[in-house]
Amino acid sequence: MTDAHPPAPVDFGTFVLSLGSSALVHLGEINHPDTDQAGENLLLARQTIDLLAMLEEKTRGNLTGEETRFLSDLLADLRLKFVEKTRGPAAK
Repeated sequence: MTDAHPPAPVDFGTFVLSLGSSALVHLGEINHPDTDQAGENLLLARQTIDLLAMLEEKTRGNLTGEETRFLSDLLADLRLKFVEKTRGPAAK
């Protein structure tokens, strides 16, 4: 790696944000960073959302208030987007 700046340290928020971004890519909400194209893979989106839910459960009581809110809010947003995608256009 020849970057002039070393990568930022990974903390809990960065890790959760990375997983959330992956879910958004799989939901087709944002473009894939490598291809700059949108695509949908609801199975992978669901798996990533489930992974975040498991992380929320396993870390309960061990996070700061800010970390807890961030993870909870992110999960709520992703779940809503997933439901909207799986309902299809006829249900909207």
